[in-house]
Amino acid sequence: MKHVKGRAGWVFLLVTLLLMTAIYLYRDHEVNPSPTPTLASVATLDSIPLPEPEPQLLYGFVVDDKHVIVDQVRQNESLGSILNNYNISHQQIFELASKSKEVFDVRRFAVNKKYTLICDKDSLSTARAMVYEPNELEYVVFDLSDSLHIYREQRKVDTVMREVSGVIDHSVYVNMVERKGLSPMLVNKLVDVFGWQIDFFRVQKDDKFKVIYEELVVDGQPIGVGKIHGAWFEHFNSPYYAVYYDQGAGEDYFDEQGNSLRKAFLRAPLEYTRISSRYTGRRYHPVQKRWKAHLGTDYAAPTGTPIRAVGDAIVLEAHYSKYNGNFVKLKHNSTYTTQYLHMSKIASGVKAGTRVKQGQVIGYVGSTGLATGPHLCYRFWKNGVQVDALKVYIPPSEPIKEENKADYEVAKLAMMKKLDAIVIEKEITEEPEKLLAGTSF
Repeated sequence: MKHVKGRAGWVFLLVTLLLMTAIYLYRDHEVNPSPTPTLASVATLDSIPLPEPEPQLLYGFVVDDKHVIVDQVRQNESLGSILNNYNISHQQIFELASKSKEVFDVRRFAVNKKYTLICDKDSLSTARAMVYEPNELEYVVFDLSDSLHIYREQRKVDTVMREVSGVIDHSVYVNMVERKGLSPMLVNKLVDVFGWQIDFFRVQKDDKFKVIYEELVVDGQPIGVGKIHGAWFEHFNSPYYAVYYDQGAGEDYFDEQGNSLRKAFLRAPLEYTRISSRYTGRRYHPVQKRWKAHLGTDYAAPTGTPIRAVGDAIVLEAHYSKYNGNFVKLKHNSTYTTQYLHMSKIASGVKAGTRVKQGQVIGYVGSTGLATGPHLCYRFWKNGVQVDALKVYIPPSEPIKEENKADYEVAKLAMMKKLDAIVIEKEITEEPEKLLAGTSF
């Protein structure tokens, strides 16, 4: 009996030990399910190839093993003088200039424009490509590989809708450009939209504005302004709406009643900064030193500022004379004629008998003829009589057509709702400057 009981005890003890071992192993597996890697397994992991890194590209060229130089064109620098420093021979430069004629005139390299050189990383630093950027939108590639190749590329332009508003405490230009950091191009477009409803030389303190417009963006950086979709301007406590609508004749703006805000003529022949002398029957002439009539409007502007035809016309005259300097005279129809004096030069192709379109550049501001400084003298005739261009009534362009009225009504109400929803932002200034009549807009 004792022998049996002893054997049973040993069996019970052995079973208990086996059970405890199984429980321990099971728990260890739960906590550490992955076995410790062996040398063999590590070797297997090392043998798995890693993905190759993506090559670094710049203007379409792989530059991982290249030296990239970014600089700006300096005074008196040219394509040849730049490439001479990077192991490009005179023969190659001559061939490059010849091949590029149909793509880009290398004589038009401009000071302060950006260029990029992609060179070998060796003692010679041989240039393999040069990229010149004439503007924010385009760049010209000079591929200097074995077979020289020149081509022009254009960056992708994104259009972003923007809203801006404000209260005038100085001038439209100061409040929009200097204080809000907006593009002067937006100011000029806004002035063109409301040019016949609002005298921007007479804007008042506390006039207000709202604008919904397109901003053109390249690589995250704004490069310009597209069209204005809608605008609102409160002048002398009177609100004015402008709604963009194209009824087949191109860009135009209309009011709440569907009347065009555009007129047969632009309000001004240039994107001006100020009027230096108005139409008057008596003015002291700065050159002739005597009192006489001044039958035009003088716009002070820097030399070279583009001058626009205020309306579609036929060129009557385009030449130089002793007193008028370089000038252009346009006949718009049987009623209206305009003249543009003291140009630094007349635009290419503008000569007697040619046709010009509204907004087309016909010349550039200068001080030729009887003038003391750069400005444009703008003259206006109605039925053969010179009149004040700023006071003459010009009939509006075509209103919304009958077949477009329902569609325009929907577009108008949607745009007015968006404009009304914009909360006007007012700048806080320590000493608001007094707005004076006749200051720049």
